[in-house]
Amino acid sequence: MSYRLPVSRDTGLFRTKSVEQSIADTDDPETRLRKDLGALDLTVFGVGVVIGAGIFVLTGTVAATNSGPALALSFAIAAVACGLAALCYAEFASTVPVAGSAYTFSYATLGELVAWIIGWDLVLEFTIGAAALSTSFSGYLQQLLAGTPFEVPTALASAEDGLLNLPAVVIALVVAGLLVRGTKFSSRFNQVVVAIKLAAVAAVIVIGISLVDPSNWVPFIPESQPVAESGGGFRDLPLITSLLGVEPAVFGLGGVIAGAAIVFFAFIGFDVVATTAEEAKNPQRDVPIGILGSLAIVTVLYIAVSLVVTGVQDYRDIDPDDAAPLATAFSAAGVSWVGDVISVAACIGLVVVAMILMLGQSRVAFAMARDGLLPRSIAKVHPRYGTPSRITLTTGVVVAVIAGFVPLSTLADLVNIGTLFAFVLVSIGVVVLRRTRPDLPRSFRTPLAPVVATLSVLMCLYLMLNLTGETWERFGLWMALGVVVYFVYGRRHSRLGRRTAEADAG
Repeated sequence: MSYRLPVSRDTGLFRTKSVEQSIADTDDPETRLRKDLGALDLTVFGVGVVIGAGIFVLTGTVAATNSGPALALSFAIAAVACGLAALCYAEFASTVPVAGSAYTFSYATLGELVAWIIGWDLVLEFTIGAAALSTSFSGYLQQLLAGTPFEVPTALASAEDGLLNLPAVVIALVVAGLLVRGTKFSSRFNQVVVAIKLAAVAAVIVIGISLVDPSNWVPFIPESQPVAESGGGFRDLPLITSLLGVEPAVFGLGGVIAGAAIVFFAFIGFDVVATTAEEAKNPQRDVPIGILGSLAIVTVLYIAVSLVVTGVQDYRDIDPDDAAPLATAFSAAGVSWVGDVISVAACIGLVVVAMILMLGQSRVAFAMARDGLLPRSIAKVHPRYGTPSRITLTTGVVVAVIAGFVPLSTLADLVNIGTLFAFVLVSIGVVVLRRTRPDLPRSFRTPLAPVVATLSVLMCLYLMLNLTGETWERFGLWMALGVVVYFVYGRRHSRLGRRTAEADAG
């Protein structure tokens, strides 16, 4: 007698896919991923994607416009919010070791429509993030090559002032090629680059300590100041101001919290570790180590760097529009060679950040395609490398087109709101799965799960409310488009829907 995996009896929008079925689907020969990654690989992936544009750029912007020397507190607040969510991610990823991260977790707990929405949300986060970082890489590369025989011609240096941004296109396609070769190969490349980035960050901390002037930290939390009138109304103000009448301010405690909502961008990426759970050799042990280990490492480094940059240079002298505040701070202190080292490390490091964001995007889209919510043909894996080559190459081409032909201003706020939304759903999902499936084996259990999950939801929602009305508008439009795509294609082709119908008919 054959054993039938449990399926949902709910044929509505909130039908759930059983954990057993999710795990069973990973054995399909056409869509089976190779298990190559260990705890070290996952931790390095997490560190590699998190240490990127955030630490090299946002430190100066937030110190000058929001937090002052209390930038370290802004990082600490953002780290606490991420840490609470990370505990929930760790339990989910070890219990449901399947590609797709928050999408897969939501499918098992909150239903298909919610899973689709969060998957669509992650597409926004990873794809736009990878395109923006490819463009940032191009900017750093052009700075380094300026005045040399290898200087990039103007026509090929920018989509805004020329024909296209060629370096951004090339790096996006190269990164896609690396990912097709296999996650283990990508991991080895990542380890080398992460070592370079960590060396640069260590240089900032070690050399910076000797240059710190403690008087630059006084006052540590500058006195609160009102925000200048922008004339933009709802779209330019934090949503919490429009909803609750909380007056926006810079500096003071309000500025520190608003700064936390911005530097949250610097932590984005540790959740990518969860998207690779299906490729881990021992996901029950290795994924929690990778998620929590990478977050702990970068939190310590971020707080140390923020103290150094505000100690070396008075926050009032920092240019908020400076794309390289760390380099500028050391140049102002008379140690310009450190700035050059930071610029090189940033240029190299951005390649890895773009690579891992594309890895996350390809795994989320792979999981959605395997479930039939996207065309299933794109979920087939490469016969030799065991990677989802079709969706990876498709992702690479899309990222290359966006990075090469669309002039990108900062999209940090838009990426932030999408990630915070994912954190909220994962935190809720952990509690839901505890109630609906208490029988599931959990190698990692979130301590005080209801309390941790509730605090995670509240902190993430509060940070979301500190983002502007314009950010919420754009996010709402993207989500609305996703709902249309689901009802036009995804719902009709859902494998879970077909299995449910067959079970009901039988």
